[in-house]
Amino acid sequence: MAKRDYYEILGVSKTASEDELKKAYRKLAMKYHPDRNPDDKEAETKFKEAAEAYEVLKDSQKRAKYDRFGHQGMRGGQDFQGFSNANDIFSHFSDIFGGAGGGGFSSGGSGSIFDDIFGGGGQGRRQRTTGTPGQDLKVTLKLKLEEIASGTTKKIKLKKHKKCTTCNGTGAKDSASYQTCSVCSGAGEVKQVSRSMFGQFVNIAPCNNCSGTGKVITAPCVTCKGDGRVYEESTIKINIPAGVSDNSYMTMRGEGNAGKNGGPAGDIIVIFRELPHEYFIRDEDNIIYDLSISFPEAVLGTDVEIPTLNGRAKLKIERGTESGKFLKMREKGIQHLNRHGAGDQLVKISIRVPRKVNSKEKELLKELDKQPNIKVETK
Repeated sequence: MAKRDYYEILGVSKTASEDELKKAYRKLAMKYHPDRNPDDKEAETKFKEAAEAYEVLKDSQKRAKYDRFGHQGMRGGQDFQGFSNANDIFSHFSDIFGGAGGGGFSSGGSGSIFDDIFGGGGQGRRQRTTGTPGQDLKVTLKLKLEEIASGTTKKIKLKKHKKCTTCNGTGAKDSASYQTCSVCSGAGEVKQVSRSMFGQFVNIAPCNNCSGTGKVITAPCVTCKGDGRVYEESTIKINIPAGVSDNSYMTMRGEGNAGKNGGPAGDIIVIFRELPHEYFIRDEDNIIYDLSISFPEAVLGTDVEIPTLNGRAKLKIERGTESGKFLKMREKGIQHLNRHGAGDQLVKISIRVPRKVNSKEKELLKELDKQPNIKVETK
């Protein structure tokens, strides 16, 4: 079964901060913990699934790798389906749940997860956000097999929102063109308190009136009219690794539309489309080439020159080669994605049978058919 997207599992966007990832994971861990869901296999699976997603996304290098290549790039990563119980996972993330012990659901003691989630000390104030995040852009790139085989670099032009250079993305005329937000009193966030059977919950969210900045603009920038961005054409350089496949994608973080009023930029999602090739058929990282040879060449053997992804190369046809046989040209295929080595070029042999022959050829063929090593006896 295909794995679900890690961001979807945690219920966060691709621009989520470390604090947002941590908060989302803690919420799921508490919800699906086996102590609260005894004998519930589905809850146990979701509990481990959330742990695996957080393990990847909390690590900046793993996250960048996942954003570019998806699950295909995470071979050999942490798999929490193998953990025997929930305490193993809580122990693995002791920095989140507090303490270095088993990480269970004990409500006592300093640093318990309950102190932070269920109405405790109120630590971990939300980091103030600035502006509205920019939208992602989707780009489709058509690639030749030769480009996929060894990787390539593309430059594309597209129109997108860019940060206004006049106001540096703030949207204000100058540093004096602000006033304190009347809704959040400059805090940049609003709080909502609710109660449940587990205790008091405090929900903290960015203020919609000032987009989390704590200030509102009184005099807008003359260039961007207060938006903090302008719509212009940009040239984007895309480094494409070798071995990508049709319909796979990579994410260029922060290269999408600029955010409004200084908000973080969105991403560019680059989707790859593989163009059909004149000679080759792709089979994962191998390529297949059909080669037709004559009957005498198959019987006597020969040397032929055939196309490869890196130009033409010689191939030896051994004596007695039968139709349908595959000959292997090692590492003449596509470089493996994110690892060393390459696939092979597989040459499928077919014996060419002429549709028309002249009288001399006909006589020669009849004579040849009488020879003991050529004649095929019907059983």
